Amino acid sequence: MKAERGRTDAPVERRHVLLYNVYRVVVLTSLLAAAFILQLSSPEAPPNLPFYHLVFGAYGFSAVLFALYAGGRRLAGQAYLQVVFDLALITAFVYISGGLASSMYFLYLFPIIAAGLIVSGRAGFLAAALSAILYGGLADGIHFGLIPVFRPEHAVRTSLGSMLVNIFIAWGVFFVIAALVSRLAGGLRRTRQALRAAERELLVRERLAEAGRVSASLAHEVRNPLAAISGSVQVLKKELALTPEQRELMGIVLKESERVSHSLEQFLDFALPGKRVFSPINLRDILDETVKILQAGGELNGRVELHGNFRTADVPYHGNAGQFKQVFWNLIKNALKAMPEGGRLTLDFPGPRKKDVRVLVADTGRGISEEDQAHLFEPFFSGFEDGRGLGLSIVRKIVDDYDGRIEVRSGPGRGTEVLITLPARKEARPAG
Repeated sequence: MKAERGRTDAPVERRHVLLYNVYRVVVLTSLLAAAFILQLSSPEAPPNLPFYHLVFGAYGFSAVLFALYAGGRRLAGQAYLQVVFDLALITAFVYISGGLASSMYFLYLFPIIAAGLIVSGRAGFLAAALSAILYGGLADGIHFGLIPVFRPEHAVRTSLGSMLVNIFIAWGVFFVIAALVSRLAGGLRRTRQALRAAERELLVRERLAEAGRVSASLAHEVRNPLAAISGSVQVLKKELALTPEQRELMGIVLKESERVSHSLEQFLDFALPGKRVFSPINLRDILDETVKILQAGGELNGRVELHGNFRTADVPYHGNAGQFKQVFWNLIKNALKAMPEGGRLTLDFPGPRKKDVRVLVADTGRGISEEDQAHLFEPFFSGFEDGRGLGLSIVRKIVDDYDGRIEVRSGPGRGTEVLITLPARKEARPAG
């Protein structure tokens, strides 16, 4: 199945928003503990009340954020709100602890890292830009006298050049950290998506293996008696003098026996793939023959409009004709089931076909929900009431054996497109 596309701006995860709030509380508690220790070590110094006001105010805001988190809505907005609040809080800490001479400007790094990891790489750069604006504005305001110093001892004059060097160093650190976090976050998200896709793939393969074990047992119990019944009916049909009605009933028995035998063959494709002979084939001829069989059986009737170049394209390939007939048969049957009232069926070989061979089967039927698409190729899962849930599993297995891939585009009421891409090579050696 088509893999999920990696995205830089992935949805904000709920637990990350919670962890960000928890980490803020931890940092605030650490700062508060450090302030208490300093106060105890210097009892003659007056307490820094604005610092305590900021810390306890931040605790209160964190409580509000916990309440918003419990509501579970607009997580991205909550994350942005936390980042903006923390940057403003850190700017206040820097101001009351000495302005440009303060060593607390390193705290700006925490919201930058949080924005990049929790929201997106772009959010990390926005946080770095806002940090640069707040820190630079504070430093310039204090240096040029636009912002009064918080305490008299903070009124230390520095040269303009020294002030600008400190600002530019801080800005460089902000944006370098944002760039590194953006790269790291993108890699983590892609890895997470790949792991989820691998988990789904493993689940499908486990179910395919289980289907193989079940099918082997079932085929062993049913195949031989079915062959005996079919052979006996053929002999009776030839030797007995039957009325037209009896002959028709005999024909029905043989036809249904053949249908059951075909189902058993599908089961055996899981359990006993066996050795097959591969030779030069033309996918156009196989698809056209499949269409003619369905037309002869009345399943492709006048209510279904056929479109595509399936009769005119030249599509040479090296493989097993029986396998591809199974692929086309199952895909077309599913398309017809999705259009019980008729519709348009597209059978096409999209070009150019220099590096690969592509087969498109599209219908204008009822479509497939997103939930069903997640289980589409699992054995014994069917979106139809009379389905056995093996057709697409077999298609998937055959395409995988040829190192191909399947892409499904569908939605409720929008029809379904199935695109099979096979590597163009002189020989394709399926497993088994």
